[in-house]
Amino acid sequence: MLFQMSAECFSSQFVTSVVSCCPADLKQEVNGKKETLKGFNVKLQDTILFPEGGGQPDDHGLIGDVPVLRVTRQGAEAIHFVRSSLEEGQEVQLKVDWERRFDHMQQHSGQHLITALADTMFGYKTTSWELGRQRSSIELDTPCVKPAELQALEEAVNEKIRAHVPVTVQLLSIDDPAVEKVRSRGLPDDHAGPIRIIDIEGVDANMCCGTHVSNLSHLQVIKLLGTEKGKKSKTNLIFLTGNRVLKYAEKSYSTERSLVSLLKTGADDHVEAVDKLQKSVKLLQKSNLSLLRDMAVLIAQNFKNSPQRGNFFSLHKKEGDNEFMNIIANEIGTEETLVFLTVGEEKGPGLFLLAGPSGVVTEMGPRVLEMLQGKGAGKNGRFQGKANSLARRGDVEAFLQEHCKHHASEEE
Repeated sequence: MLFQMSAECFSSQFVTSVVSCCPADLKQEVNGKKETLKGFNVKLQDTILFPEGGGQPDDHGLIGDVPVLRVTRQGAEAIHFVRSSLEEGQEVQLKVDWERRFDHMQQHSGQHLITALADTMFGYKTTSWELGRQRSSIELDTPCVKPAELQALEEAVNEKIRAHVPVTVQLLSIDDPAVEKVRSRGLPDDHAGPIRIIDIEGVDANMCCGTHVSNLSHLQVIKLLGTEKGKKSKTNLIFLTGNRVLKYAEKSYSTERSLVSLLKTGADDHVEAVDKLQKSVKLLQKSNLSLLRDMAVLIAQNFKNSPQRGNFFSLHKKEGDNEFMNIIANEIGTEETLVFLTVGEEKGPGLFLLAGPSGVVTEMGPRVLEMLQGKGAGKNGRFQGKANSLARRGDVEAFLQEHCKHHASEEE
């Protein structure tokens, strides 16, 4: 069975039995990387774990002591993905991850309320919505929502919450005339069974398969964070409901206290303080770049004026960029001198430049690139790029010095 339609959304435990358990894979993203998990797809006689659908993510929980990592819908069946096999026919107890379930209930019921009042008050239709991990959004069929409308909408939804409006579930047959009177974006092609209606008394009746609160007071509060430009002349309305508002306030306060400590100012002055800091940083960066350019010229002139100068010059500096290195190479002149320059952490990533006689650079460049584990290219006597590690910089320098000595002895 898909989902125990008549069951209370507040049910957190349930006894059922295993119908089937088959080997399966689950593709998911962990810390930004995609991975495939080996496991089993389990069908149960009945379930209280909600499968993903209607804009709402699936429930998580336990089958016995086996974690349920995903619940999906296949027609009228709910498929539970687990990592350990379960015996067909055995009786098992389901436990819902209640914190996740109640969060989804709050966000979903909150979406229904916002959607209904946005339509009633301003004629803005909802075309889709997303229940995100930290915040949720409703796509409204309008190019913009005015600030005054946003404020009025937030006041209206919270007034309904304070009014303790009941939320009830109705199950209707698909041919019931009452179905035609409820709001809907259409049924899935593989829908089976009765039509489930979520009725917010006096506010909205809407087809929905998701889990919901039984009274708007359970939403606690709704905060409309603002709007973002959507696609094709639509607007995304960003909102938080219930416990997410509390977590957002807690996180915001923690951030505020950290900024008070760092900026040495009260919260009301943070924006001004950061603006001043950014302007100061820009001035410092500009001055630093100017000093680096002057330093590059002095470094090159010092080498050129040295009586012991040879045909090889090497330098590493923690601070610098490609322009800094090219100024040095240009000032020294690389028609007869081989120049090897690097900037960055001594044993970390950085930038490099190999400049000198064209034939020598063409020959040595790929080997230098290999030793620095980098990426780069060269032409006209210049070979430069990024180094993943400067740990072997000394080896490169020795390699180039040896080449210069060998070349000098050949000329003699």
